[in-house]
Amino acid sequence: MDGDKNNTVTKPNDGKNETFKAIGSILIALGVFVLFFYISLQRLGLELDFAFLYQFRYRLFYGFRMTVAISIFSLVLSLFIGVVSAVGNESKLLPLSYLAKMYVQFIRGTPMIMQVYLFFYIVGTAWGITNRFWAGVLILSIFEGAYISEIIRGGIHSIEKIQLEAAKAVGLSNKQTLGLVVIPQIVKRILPALAGQFASIIKDSSLLSLISVIEATQTIREISATNFAIFESYIFLGFMYLALTFPLSMFTRYLERRFSYEN
Repeated sequence: MDGDKNNTVTKPNDGKNETFKAIGSILIALGVFVLFFYISLQRLGLELDFAFLYQFRYRLFYGFRMTVAISIFSLVLSLFIGVVSAVGNESKLLPLSYLAKMYVQFIRGTPMIMQVYLFFYIVGTAWGITNRFWAGVLILSIFEGAYISEIIRGGIHSIEKIQLEAAKAVGLSNKQTLGLVVIPQIVKRILPALAGQFASIIKDSSLLSLISVIEATQTIREISATNFAIFESYIFLGFMYLALTFPLSMFTRYLERRFSYEN
């Protein structure tokens, strides 16, 4: 028995070894990626020089800050739109339910580039929305809200009926069931997916450059047009977005581990 117990004891160094293995694997994978990219540049005879970007540091900072601001406002507004749409989709009032369904199907079934032009030049102009920043926030929120709506709706449908029946059996009111049983489980189940969708908000904000919102992508377009350094400019743009999305991706992985459980 003592031998069996000793075999099941976890050694203190096991955790450190796993950490070192993970770090080593990441470095190897990163090295392979960098090496492949370097070889590709050599085959094309390209030499990248990012030094010129320093003189545009203030413009780059402004564009980066604008991307962050658009993403934050769109995150809040799209979450609100998603909740309203998901609740409307489940409504017993048929006109409201079909309106929510049509909204989701239209947004998810058409490319965002079309929606940017449609909502800005037609809807926005008709309703006097001339501020490009807020127009961009609205367009991005409407687009992302449809996807968030489906995430929330999936969370609602994931609640088993037996749990509602059990809550009713122990004497919980509808309000208590919603607050103590339904909402906590929905939040737990959709939080990782929502975190991933928030990363998409950051990336999709780049399409707002189509209506000349001076965010990161539009800033890079203007810089590359005057310096003709397309490769350096857009590689740097990729790192700018990666600086925002990578922490979100890590946070998403944390949430997936934190809230994973058996049904």
